[in-house]
Amino acid sequence: MIKFEHSSASCNNLLDYSARVAQIHETLVNKTGLGNDYLGWVDWPVSYDKDEFNLVKKLANEIRAEADAFVVCGIGGSYLGSRAAIEMIQGLFPERKIDIYFMGNTFSSTYVVQLLNKLKDKNVYVNVISKSGTTTETAIAFRLLKQFLEEKYGVEESKHRIIATTDKNRGTLKELADKNGYATLSIPDDIGGRYSVLTSVGLLPIAVAGIDVDEMLEGAALAAKELNNPDLASNPAYQYAVCRRILEAQGKNVEMLVTYESQMSMVAEWWKQLFGESEGKEGKGLLPASVNFSTDLHSMGQFIQDGNKCLFETLLLVKNPSLDLIFPTDAEDLDHMNYLSGKSLDEVNKLACLGTLQAHHDEGSVNNLILTVDDTSAKSFGYMAQFLFIACAMSVYMLDVNPFNQPGVEIYKKNMFKLLGKK
Repeated sequence: MIKFEHSSASCNNLLDYSARVAQIHETLVNKTGLGNDYLGWVDWPVSYDKDEFNLVKKLANEIRAEADAFVVCGIGGSYLGSRAAIEMIQGLFPERKIDIYFMGNTFSSTYVVQLLNKLKDKNVYVNVISKSGTTTETAIAFRLLKQFLEEKYGVEESKHRIIATTDKNRGTLKELADKNGYATLSIPDDIGGRYSVLTSVGLLPIAVAGIDVDEMLEGAALAAKELNNPDLASNPAYQYAVCRRILEAQGKNVEMLVTYESQMSMVAEWWKQLFGESEGKEGKGLLPASVNFSTDLHSMGQFIQDGNKCLFETLLLVKNPSLDLIFPTDAEDLDHMNYLSGKSLDEVNKLACLGTLQAHHDEGSVNNLILTVDDTSAKSFGYMAQFLFIACAMSVYMLDVNPFNQPGVEIYKKNMFKLLGKK
């Protein structure tokens, strides 16, 4: 369900890495590599907790029946995956009864106050997501949301409106949930946040949006099966992983993910966390950046075409769009646009993509990798997520670093806590 291509001779030596890829593949499937205690995602689409999955769907149905606003309170992997999935599948202007909001991902006072004001006249449920319960952005937002619900509905009713997704056995949020009787969902011990979209972390918000999560896991399971293959010549996830490393060795420091659908912008944000937090260690790794074309062709397009050749592009394309329409004819043609009459907007978009690819590659000497997803269905998102998990792990293992920790993230927290006076 994902096709991989590269537009440059730079990756023609791809198969030279076959032995290295086969070796790393074995460490992945046998869970023996660096950070192997966080490799639960490898077989999750098949081995997932069926009872918890049914609970996710039960809670989602209850929330959809009662609420018109659902707040996802979390940061990083606790919200990016679900938001990426919801927007990719439903677009930016979905027709649904319930609005989904995201909080706990920023310290911005304006954002927080405006969102709380927005919720005043709505029927609200909250899903707070944190492994420990001590993530500062999320903890601040949850205290505000908890008090908001208690003032609006009373203490007892508010408990019914909060679902905590957290560690199964321990942690501040787990203790708070048990004390107050919140419904709880668990974050698997062996799956890190940025790999968690196919667990309860992502599936509850996705199901609340009305998306078929059975279909999503079906797509992920298909990817897990098809890509469980050490043969570099036939595994597109590994081909993408290796080409990233080949281009980096040729002096490229930035990977620019390019999307051509506005609803894919949050997918790009999720992809940036997945790859940036996984491989940016020990002075190694590519800087993940993103643009949305054709919008950003009128800004960043100039740099990509004529600027410093520090980057390569990875196009994440959608073969079949969610919606389309035919451009109309105008009898007077005063805007001189009749040359497009009869063409669909998606055809225009794809021809703009082709023209841009030719310009950047042929004249701008910018290397391009191309990933094409069949469509924006739940099944395609599930397949794409598992594909990118596999590609990311392979690519980072090729750097001989742990893909599943994030030691650098802790440094800013220590400085912040000191300045805030936390003991």
